[in-house]
Amino acid sequence: MNFEISYAAFGVRPSVEKPIPEFLLEVGEVGIRELVSKHYDAIKKSSIYHLFPQDDAGFEQAKVHSADFFIQICGGPVYFNQNRGAPRMVGRHAPFRIDAKAREIWLSLYKPLLKELHETKGVTERSIESYWKYLDVFSLWMINTQ
Repeated sequence: MNFEISYAAFGVRPSVEKPIPEFLLEVGEVGIRELVSKHYDAIKKSSIYHLFPQDDAGFEQAKVHSADFFIQICGGPVYFNQNRGAPRMVGRHAPFRIDAKAREIWLSLYKPLLKELHETKGVTERSIESYWKYLDVFSLWMINTQ
């Protein structure tokens, strides 16, 4: 599987394609929630943890919000919109100083988790690469600090 990280000039927001519907079908809502939870657990041990809620309740709620967002993006129920309103992710991330290095770390923490989905859950490479491509390009939008 190709987990290459793309780069763009600061402020450039390339066109993003949502993951293919098969990703949600293969992983399921519960699987996406587990994936996001594991990703956040890895974040908690990383150098970008300061960008996330520091209290346990806030951190757990952030996991829920993130999972809701990804379930929605992957074609599932619109939990995020129902619970938080329109995503407007660039604006939601504006208060946090996210630079290219933080993005790289955030993305890199997904790599072993996506490999695990393939190896232990049988999620197809095509689905995983589609999800990765979304994460890779969409995360460029979140960079707000040079």
